[in-house]
Amino acid sequence: MVKCMLVGAPVECGAYRFGCLMGPDAYRTAGLKPTIEALGYEVHDLGNVAPRSIKGTPHPNASIHNLDETIGWALSLEEAAYNASSPSNFPIFLGGDHSLSIGTVPGVTRRAAELGREQFVLWLDAHPDIHTLKTTTSGHLHGTPVAYFTGKSDFNGTFPDLKHRVKPANVCMMGIRSVDPAENEHLINSQIVVHDMRSIDEHGVAAPLRAFLDRVQNANGVLHVSLDVDFLEPNIAPAVGTTVPGGATFREAHLIMEMLCDSGLVTSLDLVELNPFLDERGRTASLMVDLCASLFGRKVLDKPTRSF
Repeated sequence: MVKCMLVGAPVECGAYRFGCLMGPDAYRTAGLKPTIEALGYEVHDLGNVAPRSIKGTPHPNASIHNLDETIGWALSLEEAAYNASSPSNFPIFLGGDHSLSIGTVPGVTRRAAELGREQFVLWLDAHPDIHTLKTTTSGHLHGTPVAYFTGKSDFNGTFPDLKHRVKPANVCMMGIRSVDPAENEHLINSQIVVHDMRSIDEHGVAAPLRAFLDRVQNANGVLHVSLDVDFLEPNIAPAVGTTVPGGATFREAHLIMEMLCDSGLVTSLDLVELNPFLDERGRTASLMVDLCASLFGRKVLDKPTRSF
């Protein structure tokens, strides 16, 4: 039996609004553990990770915020992700802002490399998060994880050394609709597959996702999904500090999760950028738990046979 390992990551040093550190407990309060258990899985809550103590890391970009703390979280979460992942374990990382992926993705990628499997990443987000330490102007490091774990050189000597990078061609982004000029240049010059909301409006989510899943299957790969609350339309998921109008609908999001479930390829999951301070009676946390339930096999509409 696959065991789900819940790993709390109360990270908020990468964002500009306070509140994400409450995210892990909001997922617990919203019933994530019993919801997954009801679907037949064994679930273990490993509690919250704490960052290592790092002091005095220099960088010439004076706009960067909380560099030492972000590095401390990256070191702790890389180790926690590696330890929580195995052929029989499915880790779910409860965030926390998206800088947590600076640690989680390298950790599961290290495990995949030991197993002789290629790591793939599905990035469900309004933002590509592909700034480097040199290009970020806001200095908020939740905008840097993809650039880091795909091996951009600007992090060398500052962020932890990558044991194994994710090939850019193995990253698929969906829901993108807010891209800075420097990020756009990075994407144009990379092999990352990007399906922005214009593409989704024109073609839907099923065909591009199916094509990506076929690539993962053909490579005998493993798939990490990183789900940012701002991937969703703000009207249904208000509890995020980076709302961007025009996000994925309720049904689009559930369809993606149902297709991921059907594929059997997902081996780890980030749930990020939930800020309970901005929520409305917990409805965003509840929606995210419902999306997890779809990933683990629950159907949105169970249509019973009718007698006429």
